[in-house]
Amino acid sequence: MKLSAQLRYIHHPLENARIALELEQAGVDVVWVPEAYSFDSVSLLGFMAARTERIEIASGILPVFGRSPAVIAQTAAGLDALSGGRFVLGLGASGPQVVEGWHGVAYDRPLGRTRDVVQICRKVWSREVLVHEGIYRMPLPVGEGTGLGKPLKLINHPERERIPIWLAALGDKNVELAAEVAEGWRPHIFLPEKVGEIWGASLAAGRAKRAADLGQLQIAAGGVLAIEEEMYEAAWRQARGTTALYVGGMGAKGKNFYNAMVVRYGFAEAAASVQDLYLSGRKAEAEAALPADLMQRTNLIGSPGFVRERIAALREVGVTHLHVNVVATDTGKVLETVKEWIS
Repeated sequence: MKLSAQLRYIHHPLENARIALELEQAGVDVVWVPEAYSFDSVSLLGFMAARTERIEIASGILPVFGRSPAVIAQTAAGLDALSGGRFVLGLGASGPQVVEGWHGVAYDRPLGRTRDVVQICRKVWSREVLVHEGIYRMPLPVGEGTGLGKPLKLINHPERERIPIWLAALGDKNVELAAEVAEGWRPHIFLPEKVGEIWGASLAAGRAKRAADLGQLQIAAGGVLAIEEEMYEAAWRQARGTTALYVGGMGAKGKNFYNAMVVRYGFAEAAASVQDLYLSGRKAEAEAALPADLMQRTNLIGSPGFVRERIAALREVGVTHLHVNVVATDTGKVLETVKEWIS
């Protein structure tokens, strides 16, 4: 099992760069840089490529609606070259609230767009002349645009022809797509005991169509991590705040993918209550309404023995990367301890 960690939106990029160095020194294998509607992640990823030496640097995530497929491919190739082959391309469809509210484009055909972007990226990295017929069409067909578009290929020779692609996915069809076409899958608010019931059929269907050269599907999951008793309160505060934001506020009523997932986990009444409270501005009450059982099983907060049991549950369902947000008096020491547990 590898060790994976997430930087936070709220930190200044220079602070996140410092944290990334600390994570590398502690033995973390992959560090993910978020974006959403914060500072862009690409600038920081480029800076981290120059400052780090070993750790994989990952976009966590780039929304497929926010950049053209060719720009995503170019960006990934550039970051992979700058880092000496250490970049991981994390992609996702995001949701209509961000895509339409921030990027100003219609949230349509997210599944088809994601598949197109994956295919186009791999064409670009292999330096094929870029011709694509799908939702995205390269070049534009006769009768659209100026008619002057021509097939092109990447000028540079990429560091790698196959940069790992990870998909953030929760819905059945999205998870199936991740299992079919991506190197890795990034779920969120992951409850291992429910994986077979919720996603078993989707994972099986995707794997049945998976190309052999993709290898085993990698999965990154975990949660907020704290193994020191004096840090439990701060860890639960962070975990509740983040979970309430996603379950309650990341979307609208009837269109919140995280809320729908918590309903499928068996917490329908709580999911509705958290959303009602959060959307009415009562965030502290929304956090308090989160079920203790859900929080305990989707995070890694507790005694070393308890956390090791949760890691075993994650490993049992195929998690290959223990993905953590650490709350500790000494982050490096805790990460080194956990790294020993999973190695």
